[in-house]
Amino acid sequence: MPRPRALITANFSKSALEKLSANLDVIYRPWGETKRVLSEVELAEALRSLGAEILVVELEHVSREVLEGANLKLVGICRNDPRRSIDLEAARARSVPVIYTPGRNYNAVAELTIAVMLALLRKVVFADRLLRSGRVFISSTEDFTEYYNTYRGWELQGKTVGIIGLGKIGFRVAQLLRAFDVKILVYDPYVSEERVSSVGGERVELETLLRNSDIVTVHAPPSPETAGMIGKREIELMKPTAFLLNLANPVVVDEDALYEALKNKRIAGAALDVFTEEPVDSTNRFLEFDNVVVTPHIGGDTFETIERQSLAITEDILRFLRGERPRFLLNPEVWRNGS
Repeated sequence: MPRPRALITANFSKSALEKLSANLDVIYRPWGETKRVLSEVELAEALRSLGAEILVVELEHVSREVLEGANLKLVGICRNDPRRSIDLEAARARSVPVIYTPGRNYNAVAELTIAVMLALLRKVVFADRLLRSGRVFISSTEDFTEYYNTYRGWELQGKTVGIIGLGKIGFRVAQLLRAFDVKILVYDPYVSEERVSSVGGERVELETLLRNSDIVTVHAPPSPETAGMIGKREIELMKPTAFLLNLANPVVVDEDALYEALKNKRIAGAALDVFTEEPVDSTNRFLEFDNVVVTPHIGGDTFETIERQSLAITEDILRFLRGERPRFLLNPEVWRNGS
């Protein structure tokens, strides 16, 4: 009997590829190396020409056309929430199990949150940018004093940090913050009091969090309920000395309202890793502000994230091949129906 064949276009670790290759034929064409994201037509054609029964993607969209144009037995998607990456109705109609990787990048995003938080408070990006500009020359005590005063920032210790959303990422941020001796306020109506108290947090309403936090960090998932959650009114509730961080999703924070608030010096600064228009380049409008840290959606871009997603998908593929139910199954009703 011929071995199963898998097409992988996601970034995968060497250890996971070796483990998979011992059990099936692997065609590895990661977007990180090819520098291409396949269209639905290209993806369907690749599956047909290769005779692949298993597909693992990260950026490609697995549409009805892809599912109907190939003989797929299993689809893996390297995303925390892959529902926008696949036509689930089509997968259900064809009884194709869909596996995914919840929590693959939670620690990476949480650590970046702490990094940009410190960068904002200590003016790290501003100081680096000013020195590289060629405008700083120290020839007197007066020059030194002027720039030393300009670089002066704040310590994180003793500040009040408001966390909006205490899911995997928000929870990890809270865990890391405990080392800095801060007060943690939490707004998340869907988590237990035990979860909030386990990180030393205090559950409050959104308005209370905004009014009292020195730093507000957003970790709420995109949904109709959270769309526009932080708009002009909410930003105006914040202290003029407060900072706003969004490493979650661009729909949660009104980008135009935030831009105007920064332009009018209504808040002290911001850090952004997600935007309504991506990919981000040097034309991004927030780069005009020295009190804003801009990163181009790199929250989960670590070697460890690749390792976690690779091993999670690999383990579930091997379980599937043994006839066992995968751990991270997006459409369990398909499995119950006899897959």
